[in-house]
Amino acid sequence: MSSHLSSGRINVGLLKEASQRELIACFSKYDGSKTIVWDNSLMGPFGLLADYPFLLQNGCIQMIPLRSGKLPMIKGENVVFIVRPNVSLMKIIAENIRERKSVKFHILFMPRISLLCERKLEELGVRANITTINEYAIDLFPVDSDVMSMEIKSSFRDCVIDGDYSSLYHASRAIMTLQSLYGVIPNVYGQGKYAQQVMDLIGRMRRELGGKEYQIVPQIDCILLIDRNVDVLSPLLSQHTYEGLLDEIYGICNTHIKVPAEKFTQTNESRNDPTETVQFTLNSSEELFVEIRDKNFNAIGSILHTTTKQLSAQQHEHQQAKSVGELKLFVEKIPRIMSMRKSLATHISMMELIKQVTDSEEFRDTLLVEREFLTVTTDKVHNYIEDCISREEPLNKVLRLICIQSLTCNGLKQKTLDYYKREVIQTYGYQHALTLSNLEKAGLLKYSSSSMYTNKPFNILRKTLRLTAEKIDEKNPTDIFYVHSGYAPLSVRLAQFLVQPGWRAIADALKLLPEPTVDETQHIPVGLRKRRNSGSSTQSGVVDDPKVVLVFFLGGCTYAEISALRFLSQQEEMNVEFVVATTALINGNTFLDSISEPFNI
Repeated sequence: MSSHLSSGRINVGLLKEASQRELIACFSKYDGSKTIVWDNSLMGPFGLLADYPFLLQNGCIQMIPLRSGKLPMIKGENVVFIVRPNVSLMKIIAENIRERKSVKFHILFMPRISLLCERKLEELGVRANITTINEYAIDLFPVDSDVMSMEIKSSFRDCVIDGDYSSLYHASRAIMTLQSLYGVIPNVYGQGKYAQQVMDLIGRMRRELGGKEYQIVPQIDCILLIDRNVDVLSPLLSQHTYEGLLDEIYGICNTHIKVPAEKFTQTNESRNDPTETVQFTLNSSEELFVEIRDKNFNAIGSILHTTTKQLSAQQHEHQQAKSVGELKLFVEKIPRIMSMRKSLATHISMMELIKQVTDSEEFRDTLLVEREFLTVTTDKVHNYIEDCISREEPLNKVLRLICIQSLTCNGLKQKTLDYYKREVIQTYGYQHALTLSNLEKAGLLKYSSSSMYTNKPFNILRKTLRLTAEKIDEKNPTDIFYVHSGYAPLSVRLAQFLVQPGWRAIADALKLLPEPTVDETQHIPVGLRKRRNSGSSTQSGVVDDPKVVLVFFLGGCTYAEISALRFLSQQEEMNVEFVVATTALINGNTFLDSISEPFNI
């Protein structure tokens, strides 16, 4: 069921429907039954578009993961390889199709055909064995009613380290797709050079259309393009929201999460395998999850307790029923009660798993150090980081803390950074010299250019944009600080200031961020422009519908940032509805993994 996709101001379900129509058009080119051979990296994202019954309806009778060697027994008349345009996969495809002559082979590239891949197939001597090569031009996957993702985990690394800007092209094409569904977005804002590149590509694509765009009244008022380079600090900080912590600890992949099965086992069942996991789907189709996903983890316990009491009271309503009508009303509530009961049990168990981590001394110490770096400028070797290295704690934990210290200090003294590098290499292995080099290329590690603390850009931004707070109410927050228990993501602050009072109020702060600043207007025919109420009508009690702002993260965004944007959407004085699109959904570990991944040799 995907009805939850249409519950927001923007009907994200339209994106799924358009993607399915495109898929049907692709499949219609293959006469007869089809066996799909999947690129493993696409199986999860593809599930956001089409489930097994949908594929079955369109002639897909068998699905096989892409693996080296010969294909197993094939049932379909056509074998369709659905793959990313990755040259390394062509060798596997060549191994799969050699000595097979009874079926037709096809390749469906997502999101676009690659000439390099075609040349590789020719070099391997199998191009003649492939009947057709097409592309499934889908750049954006619907994740939830207010979230869309391109699912390109390496997008940040591709741009800043490898100099591969293809993800920016796909982001531009994704925005063009959204404009074909929801109308041309009249106002475009952005920060950072990649934001400017995407805007330039959109302009070129519109010119190539020659005015043949769909004539739709815009449903999105403006788009904010945020280059991840503008705020590389937020992904490195520990997330404190419920959904963010689940992603940090267990990883959420295409709305699915796998957690240890032990907490979800009935008392009369026995499980001997400690590695066994159970999978759950996390999206807005679940009522309780919608209520708790964006809350600080310290607030979840009381919410679950209150829900338990309410559910218990509802389950005893039939005992107070005095008429057939009252009893009938109770019977109608039973499906929701049963669903809520199951959901409640699931999230109580998940919260128990989270508390095992958040109650640990290591977790609390890490948060204290993060907090110290955010509020006190120090570029000296930190004792806690030294201790973590000596205990050989996970490398990502160590690197995250070093990078946070470097970013908040605008670089570290040469003596300090050289010491950290030496300790990391000696403790974790010389292969991580490349990891450290990549972090420097990405700007997460650098040497300080000055010993003066007072003019550090982060200190100025922290005060100007109100990025930190000493005391917050995590259970009843009044600002977005709660998503990191005292820190407001810079990216979300920019979105907030854009809506109220406007970026002109923070012009000096924007100059401290990677430039340029994008502020452009896209031409829309007069008859298609959205009409909003005048000020006089607002004063008389008629309030405009909330402005819809699409925030597009170029390089990935975290669940904490999404939660912060949702919090702002709920503030009546803001009168705005934020919708998120991103090249990938990331957390601190996946962000570092994508950067530190060794080059293929």
